[in-house]
Amino acid sequence: PSPIRHPLSPFPPLPSMPRFLALLLALPLALFAEAPQPTYDVVIYGGTSAAVIAAVQAKKMGKSVIVVSPDKHLGGLSSGGLGFTDSGDKSVIGGLSRDFYHRVWQAYQQPGAWRHEAKEKFGNKGQGTVAMDASERTMWIFEPSVAEKVFEDYVKEFQLIVERDEWLDRAHGVEKKDGRIVALTTLSRRRFAGRMFIDATYEGDLMAAAGVSYTVGREANAAFDETLNGIQLGHAKSHQFAGKIDPYVIEGDPKSGLLPRIQDIPVGGKDGDGDKKIQAYNFRMCLTKEIGRASCRER
Repeated sequence: PSPIRHPLSPFPPLPSMPRFLALLLALPLALFAEAPQPTYDVVIYGGTSAAVIAAVQAKKMGKSVIVVSPDKHLGGLSSGGLGFTDSGDKSVIGGLSRDFYHRVWQAYQQPGAWRHEAKEKFGNKGQGTVAMDASERTMWIFEPSVAEKVFEDYVKEFQLIVERDEWLDRAHGVEKKDGRIVALTTLSRRRFAGRMFIDATYEGDLMAAAGVSYTVGREANAAFDETLNGIQLGHAKSHQFAGKIDPYVIEGDPKSGLLPRIQDIPVGGKDGDGDKKIQAYNFRMCLTKEIGRASCRER
């Protein structure tokens, strides 16, 4: 077909009708084409307490940062049930870590935080120190829900970008250039580019996928001239079961077989030797005596 043009029009002729329709159909695709993805100064993989705190620090330093979290809930163990802080001398805890415990303390200054027990009846006993330290304005024992709110408050306050439920493609999701990570891709095929990457997971998936060397199990004392590494048989009595534990399906009957997850493998070696065993994974549960009104969420 001939180009479309009125005889008296001062403008150039329009394209032929098929080409004109093709251009119109292509216009929406061009308008909604995916914009180029940004390259962040710092890409943090993980949803643990370390991931959030690292993002806060990066933001305070004026860096662009994104948290790519395989978890939906932020905070890792701190918001997942481990609310009894193992620490002796609290004076060694500072910076953003101390700020976290201060914010927990602030939360428990609110009357609404004491739903199932009066604040005055709280025993205030912690791990080697008081749980609620009024002089230092910190609190070292807390409910998971309180900890998670503190982490979410960090996200809002520092306007952190957090992408949740995004799992690293461990087989093909790490892109490197000249020995450095330049991007990671998740199982949902989303790509996150950055100048620096932080693996803030517990398992170290990003480092392993990037080819970082690692070891499994306990290292021997001799490896790095240490004294408390490796197998502990003689001088770690406090870490052993106090009484005899029967491992059999039918108590006292070896022929009945072992209970689930119990291995009939000799410990082997002597104190300080290394091995290739890993610590058992477990669930941390937060329980309450309040029937039907659990004050701690179990995950």
